Amino acid sequence: MTFTFDPLPTPVVDPGEFVFAAVGLDHGHIFGMVEGLIGAGGTLSLVHDSDPERAAAFAARYPGARVAASEQEVLEDRDVRLVASAAIAGDRAPLGVRVLDAGKDFFSDKPAITSSAQLAAARAAVERTGGIFAVYYGERLQSEAALLAGQLIDQGAIGRVLQVASFGPHRVGTGRPDWFFEPDRYGGILCDIGSHNFEQMLQFTGATGGEIVSATVANYAHPETPGLQDFGDAHVVLDNGTTGYVRVDWFTPDGLGMWGDGRTLILGADGYIELRKYIDITTDNGGDQVLLVNQDGQYRFDAAGKTGFPYFGRLIRDCLDRTETAMTQEHAFMAAELSIRAQEQARVLAGMATAVGPVR
Repeated sequence: MTFTFDPLPTPVVDPGEFVFAAVGLDHGHIFGMVEGLIGAGGTLSLVHDSDPERAAAFAARYPGARVAASEQEVLEDRDVRLVASAAIAGDRAPLGVRVLDAGKDFFSDKPAITSSAQLAAARAAVERTGGIFAVYYGERLQSEAALLAGQLIDQGAIGRVLQVASFGPHRVGTGRPDWFFEPDRYGGILCDIGSHNFEQMLQFTGATGGEIVSATVANYAHPETPGLQDFGDAHVVLDNGTTGYVRVDWFTPDGLGMWGDGRTLILGADGYIELRKYIDITTDNGGDQVLLVNQDGQYRFDAAGKTGFPYFGRLIRDCLDRTETAMTQEHAFMAAELSIRAQEQARVLAGMATAVGPVR
């Protein structure tokens, strides 16, 4: 069986044609977001953060960028077309509403929205302004393994997709800010990490919505930080008859040479695909490994350098052309909605951290 892959993306605008700003640098994902836009031809002009030193260091990294004295300075700058943000999770959606009301498009780290009330406000702002509220679901958008898998699915490599099971283990590490341990600020584990996985379910199955059948969250092993949910899972029945499962956790052991062994299993009627996104402990091949088995045989693809990250160029063109080629607005919101509903409906395994004790 022969497969073809799309060419690597190239810049979609000339220097200075698409000017954007960064506001809120609380999570390191802002680097991937900004560098993705710059790689697609965007120009970073302004940076603002609650920590002036952090803002200055960030601006110094990107020639031509300067620190804005306030958020309002960014919102009033007529040259800025889009504002990118990785602010504290609970602050992202309100910022996005302000950005849209200022006549600009918004690009948020995930989770962009942490409650049903915020989701309603974001939807209303998009309807009111006609602006774009884009979300950085980086575990697909900046994973060449995930992007190559999508191309294989589009070519019929495994037939109709029946189920997506997505696993997002992470490592807690040290030096986490206080808001990381406050559910109202980070959104809870299924809303936070899980939003990546719900987005992949929708993308790979072609579904446009779904029902949360069951969901669970727990603090199994971190009684010293009771606000942290270190485990979460959910089972979803999607609106096209397919299903999804997500498991996310903060239990990556120190012995793994990566922050998490993220995997996705995609079952089709005629085969299956496994993504070993960040590391493959069974080989020395590194991450971005795509394993495919179908009626014709078994295949391994090293996706590194095969797809690039076309989302960013498409987002820039969407902002300029008022199109939806990178990701539809409803898709971005539905992934957030599923993660919020799972979080709100989750059964909390109360007292497990005390009962089980620390796991080391």
